[in-house]
This record gives sequence, structure tokens and C-alpha cells, in this order.
Amino acid sequence: MKKRYVGAIDQGTTSTRFMLFDRSGGVKALAQREHGQIFPAPGRVEHDAAEIWENTCRVIREALSSSGIRAEEIAAVGITNQRETTVVFDPVTGRPRGNAIVWQDTRTGGFCEKLMKWGGKNRFARRTGLPIATYFSGPKIRWLLDHDKDLPQAVEAGRAIFGTIDTWLIWNLTGGPNGGRHVTDATNASRTMLMNIRSLEWDPAMLRVMGVPRRMLPAIGASSDPAFFGRTVKNGPFRTEIPVASDLGDQQAALFGQSCFEPGSVKNTYGTGAFLLMNTGEEPVFSKNGLITTVAYAISGRKPVYALEGSVAVAGALVQWLRDNLGIIAKSSDIDALALKVKDNGGIYIVPAFSGLFAPYWKSTARGVIAGLTRYANKSHLARAVLEATAFQTKEIFEAMQKDARMNITALKVDGGMTKSEPLMQFQSDLLDIPVLRPAVSETTALGAAFAAGLAVGFWKDFEEIRKNRKKSREWKPSMGPTERDRLYHDWKNAVRRTFNWVKS
Repeated sequence: MKKRYVGAIDQGTTSTRFMLFDRSGGVKALAQREHGQIFPAPGRVEHDAAEIWENTCRVIREALSSSGIRAEEIAAVGITNQRETTVVFDPVTGRPRGNAIVWQDTRTGGFCEKLMKWGGKNRFARRTGLPIATYFSGPKIRWLLDHDKDLPQAVEAGRAIFGTIDTWLIWNLTGGPNGGRHVTDATNASRTMLMNIRSLEWDPAMLRVMGVPRRMLPAIGASSDPAFFGRTVKNGPFRTEIPVASDLGDQQAALFGQSCFEPGSVKNTYGTGAFLLMNTGEEPVFSKNGLITTVAYAISGRKPVYALEGSVAVAGALVQWLRDNLGIIAKSSDIDALALKVKDNGGIYIVPAFSGLFAPYWKSTARGVIAGLTRYANKSHLARAVLEATAFQTKEIFEAMQKDARMNITALKVDGGMTKSEPLMQFQSDLLDIPVLRPAVSETTALGAAFAAGLAVGFWKDFEEIRKNRKKSREWKPSMGPTERDRLYHDWKNAVRRTFNWVKS
């Protein structure tokens, strides 16, 4: 049967999607399901990995059923995933050992502070590309080894292995307890604090520092390589064998989906968090301004490509907080109409440091604040401040990135669910004083995973063919004067300082 489509499993922080794309990059099928968010204590965030796998199976079946497309028509499948979220599971039974610890979780703060006592937060940056932070997977594994008394013995017995969500999905897709492949790619491995950023291998020194046994870790491969990841099994959700041809962390997949193949190209993804990435080429650039050095993608047989990244922990999640915790809006899409009822933020600034501040500050002891409240303020001002918080956080990272890369960014490619917000995108353009460009397919995370998978099996010939499939759908241009821009940013910075050292270690 003719192979006419490439599939992408997009496993995110709040939901799982399966999408099918045709040769032009057009969306031909989509199904999506949310999964539960578990908050056992302040600063702790967990997911049920078994629920995520069940939802993955369901969205695959639903997308195929609703579109009428047969699995035999799919040339390859790509995986993209929430990064750093840590799953430990039993390879014999196929069951997770407790809930997954999500990337937003801060329970490893004490361990990270101990590591920072000898050399500061950038102690391992030249080795791993990362600052010491609760964000990453390595400290989460260490926490599990320390707090599950049976886990070290289970690891020694071969009954407990680690994976980020991509590893968990690929293992299940390729057989699970019956020969599933225990693998990951360099983009996801680069988010553990355990991989050497140059060799793309598990670093023995980091394993000793973290106290993580090598035997529980997956093999690391390229991001686009069907021979490495294997094939789906016939008793799985596809009911046939299909090459699993790519694996990319979600933000690296979005960079790929935005065709950011040249050094200096930049994209920002607005989802649960917001993530600004710049392609820096085949040599890693180490930040002096609070950014992360990460692997952008690794194509089999080629040199790896690196990126600078700035991570905002809370972007779309702040809209959800306004909806679910405060009840000010009934659904997330209501925020625009509410925000547009007022001409400005009324002097209100919301800094959503719910789990500390990520780039460029890396302060796990920060907590969120609402600053500038007066009797004049109303719920429309709060809604506007919620949207503006994402743009302000992006500007902080944007400035750090220009300093590290020593170049001016002249346009910003954007994607993700929040790009549907007209007032947010216009304010972002105003604040950065550059055009903001949204592609025709805004869900570029899934598209990037599909592009990488299709490239690996020859569905798309090369980068140039992929680039031709990217089309712009909307552009916002700045209209704010410099005096107003500087005043707003000054007040934002003032609010951010109020969050520092809110809690003790």
C-alpha cells in the first residue's frame, strides 16, 4: 500500500495528541486527550504514566478511525514529548513504579542546593550545558533512589529502569515487556544533567556525582534514525509494523518544525510554559546570561546541532490558573475578550513563579506575586496582566539570548496554543520591537517530529523540501513607542524582584 502520511505522537504536559501529515505538511487527522495533573504537595507535580500510555493508544485509534486512514498508509511515526519528566518502571511487568515526577516539580531543591555549594549553579555547565536546577531529570532520579527504599535493589535486579516520556512511549510501542526498546535521543538525554554535551553519551563523572546507576538508563541515539528506535508491534495501537523514525524533545521538535536549520534562527513556543530556542550550529555556545545549552537535533550520520534555550515555567498554565483556581474565566479562550475590555493592565503585574523562576534567574526559592494592586483594578486588568506575563518573561530571555549569541534577532517565529491570542501576540511584538510570525500550522511540535521521521525514511528528501512546506499565516508588527515600552518593562522587573527568596530551602 502506498505510504501517503507520516504520524506524530505529541505527548505534552497536559495532553497527548496523535496527528497525521501529508507530503505538503498539511494536517490530515488529529485526536487529543488530556491527562490528570497530580499535586500531592506544594511544589510537587506528578503524572500517571500508565494513563499517558493509555491515552496515547486511544488518540492513535481515534485519529485513524475518524479520518478513515489506514495504518498501512503511514510511512513512519515520530515521537515528541514533554522533557525532563521522570518515569521509573519495571521492564518485566511493564508497570510504572509510582507516578512520574513532572519537569515543573521542585522537590529536589535541597539536593540541588548541596550540589551548588561546591562550584555554584554552573558547576557542571561546561560538561552538561545545564545549570544545577530542579528542572532536570538527574536530580529527580536521585530523589526516587533516596525515597523508595526498595528501588536500589530493584535496579540491581533489573526490575527498575528510567526514562523520560519518550522512552516510556517507545518502549511500549515496540513491545513493552516483550522486547520493547529502552532508548532515548540526544535532545532528551541532554535534559538530564547526566549526558556529556559534546560526546552525547552518559557522562561517568556526572553519574558518580548524582549517584545514578548506569544500568537503569536508556541507550542514547540520534533524533532521526529508524534503525535505532525500531518498529511498532502488531498487537499495539497501530495493529501493524511502522518504523518509529524520530524522537525529539518538544521544544527541539518545534525548532525543527519551524525550519530553524540555520545558525541564528529563533523560535518561541507558547504552551504550558514558553520556550525560546536559537539554532547555534555544530558547536555548543555556553551562556553567560542564564540560558541553557542543549542539543537541537542530531540527524543520523551527521554532526549534532546545538541550541541556546530560555525556559519559562508558567505561560499557558497561568491562563489555566485564572480559569481553574480563580474561576474568573469559564474557558481559556475567554481571556482575550476579557483582557480587551481595558486599554492597559491598570498597573498590575503578575509574576507566576509558582515553582520558582527558570531562565534567566534559576531561583527555586522564588514564588509568584501579584504586584501593583489598587481599588481601580478589576478582573479585566488581571486577565491582561496574565497575558502580558508571558510576553515579559519572553523578553527577559530574548535579551539574554542576544547577548550570548552576540547578534540581533530581527524576527521571532512563534507557535503553540497561545499564539491564537491576538492581544498577546501584538503585545509581544510591541515589547520586543520586532515582527512576530506565526506559521499556517501552528502546532509545529508535532510537525517537527513528523518532519524528522519522514526525513529519516525518505518521505521528504531534504531540509529544502521541508522548508518549502512551511507557510506564514499571520504577522504582527510593533506599534508601541520606546518610552512606553521601557516604562512597562521597568515595572515588570520591579515586580520580579519581589518574588526572590520567598521561601526557605
